[in-house]
Amino acid sequence: MLELDTPVANLLMVGPVYAMRLKKLGIETVGDLLYHLPFRFEDYSIVSKINLLQPGEKVTVLGKIQSFENIYTKHGKKLQKAVFADETGNIEIIWYNQPFLKNILKEGADITVCGEVKWFGHKLIFESPEYEIIKPAPAFVHNDPGSSSRSNDPGSFIPNPQPTLVHTGRLVPIYPETAGLSSKWLRSRIYSILYKFSPNIPEDLPVFLLQQHKLISKKDAIYRVHFPKSQKDIDEGKKRLSFDELLILQLMAKIRQKKWQDIKVGHRLLILPYLPKIKGFMEKLPFELTLGQQKAVADILKDLEKDKPMNRLLEGDVGSGKTVVATIGMFAAYLNSLQSVFMAPTEILANQHFQTIKTLLEPYDIKVALFTGTSKKLYSSSEAIYSRVEKPAPSATEGFSTSSNNTNSIDIYVGTHALLHDKLQIKNLGLVVIDEQQRFGVEQRATLREKGNSPHVLTLTATPIPRTIALTLYADLDLSVMDELPKGRQLIKTFVVPPEKREAAYRWIEKQIENSNHQEQAFIICPLIEGSESLTTVKAAKAEYERLKSEVFPRLRLGLLHGRQKTKEKDTVMKNLKNKKYDILVATPVVEVGIDIPSATIMMIEAAERFGLSQLHQLRGRVGRSVIQSYCLLFTDSGNPKIIERLKLLETNFSGPKLAELDLKLRGAGELFGTRQHGALGLKIADISDLSLISETKEAVNTLLRQDPGLSRFPLLKKEVQKYKIGKIAPD
Repeated sequence: MLELDTPVANLLMVGPVYAMRLKKLGIETVGDLLYHLPFRFEDYSIVSKINLLQPGEKVTVLGKIQSFENIYTKHGKKLQKAVFADETGNIEIIWYNQPFLKNILKEGADITVCGEVKWFGHKLIFESPEYEIIKPAPAFVHNDPGSSSRSNDPGSFIPNPQPTLVHTGRLVPIYPETAGLSSKWLRSRIYSILYKFSPNIPEDLPVFLLQQHKLISKKDAIYRVHFPKSQKDIDEGKKRLSFDELLILQLMAKIRQKKWQDIKVGHRLLILPYLPKIKGFMEKLPFELTLGQQKAVADILKDLEKDKPMNRLLEGDVGSGKTVVATIGMFAAYLNSLQSVFMAPTEILANQHFQTIKTLLEPYDIKVALFTGTSKKLYSSSEAIYSRVEKPAPSATEGFSTSSNNTNSIDIYVGTHALLHDKLQIKNLGLVVIDEQQRFGVEQRATLREKGNSPHVLTLTATPIPRTIALTLYADLDLSVMDELPKGRQLIKTFVVPPEKREAAYRWIEKQIENSNHQEQAFIICPLIEGSESLTTVKAAKAEYERLKSEVFPRLRLGLLHGRQKTKEKDTVMKNLKNKKYDILVATPVVEVGIDIPSATIMMIEAAERFGLSQLHQLRGRVGRSVIQSYCLLFTDSGNPKIIERLKLLETNFSGPKLAELDLKLRGAGELFGTRQHGALGLKIADISDLSLISETKEAVNTLLRQDPGLSRFPLLKKEVQKYKIGKIAPD
């Protein structure tokens, strides 16, 4: 019997060459292969006779090959023509450039053919159909757990009523593919594993849960999602496998929460609020905090003085002032002689946060250090207190040592993944702030946390998340939400721009910049072409940059920014933008969400229909960061009324969570979180927007943990949860 952890390379039906190809799809074990699910099905379940065929039908026909020949066309191309017959008549089949078929489809061979029937000249044909050679069926086969008639033993043998069709005559699964791996190849191997080798698929859910939630067995579900008899089979199979994923996700969150609550920070890491000093700090800020910011600060200060480490998620709309709130928390740590770390996902953002934080802390004797892959700068604000007006800020101390003697004198570290460096010792770490947490892996967060003795953790995110989903994904975190803009900020006027108004929009942008005496700036965002920052996308952005510079805005100064530039190039571009050496920055969407250019007042987004509402809202949030009126122009060449209607929602909606809810309804979770983030949650099958199933799994988790907090009565389920290294996982 095959085990799910058996390497696919060990299977005779796979071999080393195909094992390497499977690895490109993330498939290394039998379990991986069985969880490589179809993304759609071709319905070839209708079996017909040749004399009943109608053009446009998708059908399966059983018959014999009467003749087969390779034919050369007058243009030198090769096509294959077969005459295929059953007892009611015959029909021609045409294939293109597949001469090897002559050695497979020999005269007299019994085959099934499935595909769409087409008119060709004055006769019906099959063009490039799927085919399957009918092999003599064994007298007995394994009972199909996916069938409607079940024996009590899903592994028992039952009489085989008819030849077994895999590629034809049924709902045929179509799989995600890669070079050298077709759906047909994947289908045949998965079928062989399931029906010939009967793999060991243990049931990890207790019987009472299966009954309570009307779930089929895991083995049954896997058979059904690959080789269903009906749509009902697919739905029931997917529900069970989705239930498993959401259950594990929420169990992990609950167990992490329990582990976190059991940690005692000890007297040394208690951070007392010193309210008069905190209040004085807030009063000296050059702006007034919003009510949302004040509430978040209160939540954080309350957490910091508890005897368990803080584990809080601060969700703030774009431009809502999360960095200021985090800085107040770090100031509180400083007042208690503790160090803080602020970790950003990219060097551009780390540099920006470094500048913001040291400016906010300038009047105080606080040492702030920048620590990235390319920069190690130390800034002591006490040196700058006498030269804030005319003199530039003192030059940073480059290349400071990472030894404990040096690092213990630093109060706040701002950096990227470089902060995870083993040699960086932070002995008095009291607070960790993680910006845009979804960009960091669990292991990375754990490493950062382990640099201190269970420090307090504050996570910031600008990704708009519907509250119901946030409470599910981050069930182990306390949640603070800031949904107000800082005082004086204006709503960003947003317009959907149709093709006929493109030129007018260009001229308006040019006029706005020139009328401001080149003090206002614009972003032009080029869309992702292949779903990520591919070379194709970069090439398209470069081409658009050249076109705009030479043909559209010859009087303006343009810059280009994309994710494949080296760090120094990006830094130079951003420095030039901040110093107003560019009027317009042409960029790809990977330009960081948190980039803060107060003089940027125009956001123009090409092919806006390719983005979700939440993504567009985040892009829009890169302008409107001052009191000057800002604008967002959504360009689309689509004439689809539904697309226009969806984009126009941005003209009247300015709340990130509200747009996230709309996005969820319109486009699903994959668009809300991005495919990569959806996958990072461990969700291959489940849809995080399925609130009904989330509610069911939440109820199941509470039932399980109420009965047995340690899951010792459910060893198989406990084993599944432990695969995710619960002990090492930092709070999300």
